Amino acid sequence: MPVLLVHGIRASATMWRFQEQSLRAAGYPVLAIDLPGHGQRMREPFTVPAALAAIDDGVARLGGRVLLVGLSLGGYYAVTYAANHPDRVAGLVAAGCSAVPRGVLLEGYRLLARLIHRLPDRGLWLHETMARRLLPPAGARDVLAGGAALDVMDSGLRATSTLAPLASLAAYPGPIWLVNGALDHFRLNERRFLAACHDGRIVVVPGATHLSSLAQPERFTAILLRIAALVSGHPSTGTTAPQ
Repeated sequence: MPVLLVHGIRASATMWRFQEQSLRAAGYPVLAIDLPGHGQRMREPFTVPAALAAIDDGVARLGGRVLLVGLSLGGYYAVTYAANHPDRVAGLVAAGCSAVPRGVLLEGYRLLARLIHRLPDRGLWLHETMARRLLPPAGARDVLAGGAALDVMDSGLRATSTLAPLASLAAYPGPIWLVNGALDHFRLNERRFLAACHDGRIVVVPGATHLSSLAQPERFTAILLRIAALVSGHPSTGTTAPQ
């Protein structure tokens, strides 16, 4: 089963280098895409339709049916895409996105982003410094390799606030894995998200913070490989969660 990887906000396709290498070594066709306003598409405006179109293009490039994996921002759009196109998504991994993207949490995040954007370098030094301090060296290199999408924060968060992830999870009939770092603040509504799924399970990445694929790449990738094997073996039925 091909695997499509969708990155988080301010990052790009390069954040998935470790997972891409491991999946390819295991024989899976894999593609990591850039969302509008990020990576090689830095100059493009970020909107909900444009983000979903980017995912759809990635699905088409992989043959029309995939295991869809999204983290943080990419997770919210992966969930929305799966609800809109269940026939194209054999399984869904929604990582680091088990919090409803509106209300005090989102508005506080937007305010902080606007304040950081007023810095002389629009927050580039802070972004790079935090990545290097909070992530292992290889993870920091990967997440910074595609550049920092400093101008997309407010538009990306505003667009994401219009999504309805709980309704989208309920609308998708296939298997869903909510993969969250044990220390991730985006686990706030984890149980509500699980209750919305027809066929869902929670998988916790020990020792991982929000960017679990970068903070604990070996553990995250081991989980992803087990999910890929399950989806490849049972593409149209529910499966048990990796332990």
